[in-house]
Amino acid sequence: MRLLGLRSVGSWLAACGLLCATLCAVGLRSAVDVHAQESAKTASPPIAEFEKYLSNSVLSGSFSIDGQPLSKLEEERYEIKSAKKLEGDDSLWEIKTRIKYGNKDLTVPVVVNIEWVGRTPMIVLDSVTIPGLGTFSARVVFHDRKYAGTWKHDSVGGHLFGRIEPAADAPKP
Repeated sequence: MRLLGLRSVGSWLAACGLLCATLCAVGLRSAVDVHAQESAKTASPPIAEFEKYLSNSVLSGSFSIDGQPLSKLEEERYEIKSAKKLEGDDSLWEIKTRIKYGNKDLTVPVVVNIEWVGRTPMIVLDSVTIPGLGTFSARVVFHDRKYAGTWKHDSVGGHLFGRIEPAADAPKP
């Protein structure tokens, strides 16, 4: 016990008790964390809430382009007219959006996959061709009136992020 820096059996027992209590607390916390994560995975996604949240909204923010300095951000703006989960499929949604990209200004319906982690939605696009614009891939997460993710348009890609506002409240560029 001298080697451990403990002077008596009582000190040794107290140290063992503290160690056991710490390990139990860590184990209990881990079990609680695992339970919370499992509950989040099995919670049913708030479909109607997300449809209402995204419909008649504006996503305004910035995007980067791979290979360029991260300090060189470009502005982006997407006006979402409507978002509706399609019947008969767990993850397909139709999002009608006005897309301004370069010299193009189109309102198009885009079918996307929306995957959920608990109550958090993520748009997943895998090589989706939008007529007149090109082929896109993306992962975009929505949380607390903000969005962030990655994008790829044909052979160019980058990061994107911004905020989501009701269309009536969104500032015009």
